[in-house]
Amino acid sequence: MPPTFPLLQKLIALLALLALVAGCTTAAPPESVLTVPAQPQKYAAIVVDASTGKTLFEVNSRSQRYPASLTKMMTLYMLFEALESGRVTKETRIPVSDHAASQPPTKLRFRRGETIDVDSAIRAMVVKSANDVAVAVGEYLGGGSEDQFAAMMTAKARSLGMSGTNFRNACGLPDDGQVTTARDMAVLGMALEKRFPQHFHYFSESDFMFRGRLVRGHNDMLGRVRGVDGIKTGYIRASGYNIVTSYNADGRHLIVVVMGADTARQRNDHVEALIQRSLGPVIADASQPRLMYSGQQPASPPLLPPADSALPGLPPQQATPASTVPGSTASDFPSPDLASPGAPLLPTQ
Repeated sequence: MPPTFPLLQKLIALLALLALVAGCTTAAPPESVLTVPAQPQKYAAIVVDASTGKTLFEVNSRSQRYPASLTKMMTLYMLFEALESGRVTKETRIPVSDHAASQPPTKLRFRRGETIDVDSAIRAMVVKSANDVAVAVGEYLGGGSEDQFAAMMTAKARSLGMSGTNFRNACGLPDDGQVTTARDMAVLGMALEKRFPQHFHYFSESDFMFRGRLVRGHNDMLGRVRGVDGIKTGYIRASGYNIVTSYNADGRHLIVVVMGADTARQRNDHVEALIQRSLGPVIADASQPRLMYSGQQPASPPLLPPADSALPGLPPQQATPASTVPGSTASDFPSPDLASPGAPLLPTQ
């Protein structure tokens, strides 16, 4: 009997230690605060599992924002369709009009009457985000009218389920009527990859040769995070720094959209944090992070979608009216589109 008593004490101590360890592992939820490098009226973000369409994270994903050069994703979509239909080939020469040549930077600085082949035009839009090239492509596909092409872009957006998007030009330069949502940009990113896998390699290119010189790109996420293979950056003063990123590695495929960041570097840091968070263990809703916006105190936890929400099978979108979109008017001259250092499968029609 006497030897049993010390054994019982040891057993009680062991149980107490196990309880303490268990308490420590559940007492500190991961990532209680998520730093957002943007003002709340500009910020929007979404992370989607591209394999299932499930939304893993979202904040303001249905609020309208200015797309800036994310617009060129739809211009490229329309050009890829023209390639698929045989309307153009990669050798087709696209003429540059006065209107196209007059676009502000970023651009390749064409003169009226010059031409660019389709293959180079794709690279110019993806890598350089060239506004003159995007407008030339829009005019060519729009029968000579960029306005007509913008209407075609909007119609295509509707067919893809992008209900909060309106296009007014082919390149993303400021226009009060040119708006989109983070959700819609995720839909478009998924559609590009699903519909045109044979062309998706363009989005991974960080430079290209044109007229004997090396043209370097803006997307510094390429090469920074293993598995990132595109897609597009964008910036005008009214929008802040935007990006749509595809991540595909180790059996995981994500589409990440961040809009409204204060700087390109902070935007890229935020994208990387969202990727790491989305690849980690599932976090209970009660442990979702508070948001620390630029220049503000931590905000309330973001409203996350139900666990079974998926793109594009979400309820009809209730978008913020365009009149509430932040930013200045179309007369706000854009800064160059620089982003340098400083579910279900979608329907296709």
